[in-house]
Amino acid sequence: MHLIVGLGNPGEKYSNTRHNVGFLVIDAITKNLQTTSINKSNFKAIVQKAGECIYAKPQTYMNLSGDSVVVIKEYFKVDTSNIIVIHDDLDLPFGTVKFKRGGGHGGHNGLKSIDSHIGKEYTRVRIGIGKPTDKNEIANYVLDDFSKEQFYKLNDIIFKCIEAIEALKVTSLEVVQSKYTIK
Repeated sequence: MHLIVGLGNPGEKYSNTRHNVGFLVIDAITKNLQTTSINKSNFKAIVQKAGECIYAKPQTYMNLSGDSVVVIKEYFKVDTSNIIVIHDDLDLPFGTVKFKRGGGHGGHNGLKSIDSHIGKEYTRVRIGIGKPTDKNEIANYVLDDFSKEQFYKLNDIIFKCIEAIEALKVTSLEVVQSKYTIK
């Protein structure tokens, strides 16, 4: 069983923001799958199941993502090594996609929350969103919508991420890193 988690914030006003790129990937993955919705209030997430995969979009707001992930993980008895978290990454230029297991949270509050609940040994799909020149603008930047040009390019990025996530289910992280990393 794999748990694939896209990070973001609930609500229409956040739907196309940089911080919600994880939600956008989950939406694209599940769009053409036959899924079953699993509605349990303690999940605090939109959860869909397809085969041996659970797809989740925590509805706790970014900073409390771990509250949702830990409950879903425990309910489905998913090993931490079979958890894939898709998130925005300020430290990567827009369009960059990298994969890693473990490591620090880099100041990302969603990852910080997940780390505190389940540890760090899950796989991360890091999608670069770039960063503002002024560090004081980070909160506004991640909550701003992608530009039209970025949003157009995002479709190709999301498609590559979906291919990589499918590969992560059946092959090693190292193979995925060498084949699907976008610089």
